[in-house]
This record gives sequence, C-alpha cells and structure tokens, in this order.
Amino acid sequence: MLDVRRLRLLRELARRGTIAAVAEALSFSPSAVSQQLGVLEREAGLSLLERTGRRVRLTPAGQNLVRHAEAVLERLEQADADLAEARGGLAGALRIGAFPTASRAIVPAALVALARRHPGLEPMVCETDPAAVAHALRAGDLDVALVHAYDFVPAEREPGLTTEPLYGEAMYLAEPAGGTPVMPGAPGTPAPDQDAVLRAHAGSPWITASPGTLCHAMTVRACQAAGFTPRVRHQVDEFATVLALVAAGQGVAVVPQLGVTGPADPSVHLTRLAMQRRTNLAFRSGAGAHPAVAAFGAALRAAVPPDLAGSRAEA
Repeated sequence: MLDVRRLRLLRELARRGTIAAVAEALSFSPSAVSQQLGVLEREAGLSLLERTGRRVRLTPAGQNLVRHAEAVLERLEQADADLAEARGGLAGALRIGAFPTASRAIVPAALVALARRHPGLEPMVCETDPAAVAHALRAGDLDVALVHAYDFVPAEREPGLTTEPLYGEAMYLAEPAGGTPVMPGAPGTPAPDQDAVLRAHAGSPWITASPGTLCHAMTVRACQAAGFTPRVRHQVDEFATVLALVAAGQGVAVVPQLGVTGPADPSVHLTRLAMQRRTNLAFRSGAGAHPAVAAFGAALRAAVPPDLAGSRAEA
C-alpha cells in the first residue's frame, strides 16, 4: 500500500525540482526526503526518479503517480470537510494568507463577521505574497489564502489548488502633480489610452515592487507592452510608501485601487488605466466544502466594498 505522506513528497518534488527545496518547504532534512522517496520507489516496485546533477526528474511512471496523488489528496480534503461538517460547530485554527492591501481593507471586516457567527473558530492571518501562496497551501502551512493576478501577469493554474473569484479593482498611474489630484476614468467611464499614458513616462524614473513579485512583473510588462522598459529607481512593496515617494517627486508608479484609499494627496495625480487586478480565494482542491473555509469565503464576500463588488475576478 502506498503511503500518502510519501505521495505528498513526490508531488512537491514534481513542483519544486530539487530534494533540497522540498526539504526546506516541508521542514524535513534532505536526507529524510531522499530516504522516504526511496521507500516510495520500493513500494511502487519501479523507478520514479532520475537524477540529473542537483535536480531530480520524474520518470513517466513517477509523473503518472503524481497525477494519482493529486486525486488522492483531493479526496482526503473532501473527507476532512465531510468530517468537519458532521462534527458541527466550527472550532480551532484557520490559517489565512493575505496580501497587505486586502489585509487592511477587507480582511478585518470579514474577521469581525466570522467571530460573530463562529466564536469557536480561531482565524490566524499571515501576510503572504501571492507568489508564495501555492507552496504554502500545498505544504499545509495555510488553509486558505487571497491571491491576485494582473492582466499582464495572469495567474498560473496550480495543481492541487482551487480558486474562486472575489473582486476586481482598477489600476492607476501615480505621478507627481502640482494641483488637485484627479481620477480620470472613474467607475463607469472609459479609461484613457493606457499605452499612451505609460509612454508619456518612458523617460521618467519608476517606482516598482520588489523583483520576483507579481506587482513588479505587472509594471515591467505593462511598460514593455507600451514599447519601453521602465528605468527603476526605487523598489518598494508598500503602496502607501510608493505614493509618498511619488509625492516627493521621486518617480511614477502603477498602483491598484485599494492602494490609493485614504485622503487625496494634492501632490499625486492619478490616471486610471485600462487594466485590472483581480483577487481570488485559493485553497487546496477538495477543501472548498470545509465549513471553516466556506464560512471565511462567505464573510469575505460580504466584506468586499460596494465599489469593488461589481467587478468580479476570474477564477
């Protein structure tokens, strides 16, 4: 009989490519991972791995077994959800991953509603970059998470994970301005030509998020689609700080709608762009029916501000 824990290791190896990466993600030693995968090969009765330098490649039999592992793990999540439903009354920890703007603008109201309806549930929020969510969910470090995708950085389909749409939000070019800031292209009106707006700042210094994040890729790709590569001066992840740098004349930036909430700053001019950022709820496949996951999803949807609720994300 194949061991589910070893199947999980094989699934992670298929995604991460090295035993060291699997060991780090799942808090094992590399030797322990190698040993367990060796046992799995003996259980299977044939080779599942081929070593090429530091990386490990799955054989066709190994790849086929990973597909079965995905189905097995999904059924286990469904079984856990059924058991939780049968027990009745939500209790215990719910580990939630969220990115900063959602953590500030939407998650608190959802947690208030969740506490009112399910006082025995203990939500635990951890700010997590959407690029790291898939691994954290599959490793069991998170139970549910908010992830986002941009028009120029579409979300990849992640094996073993399911997403549900929550909301979409507008994107704006933020630039220094001497007068009262305006927001052309407010909801319900056409946005100006995006490429022209961005090209007007081809020679300007830019403020982007850290390399490796979806926000950084979004800015770079949007500028490249407009015909130039941005000259990055500052790399900052917090949008409030980004806008402060724009106000100080340090450059221009692309920011999402939830990143520009608060009192208007007369030193920053905002121009609405044609692209959007879409936010989804992500969880392990099969876990959508888990009462805690479902309750948190319902609380989130109720907490989405009215100006976002009409623009739904794509699953």
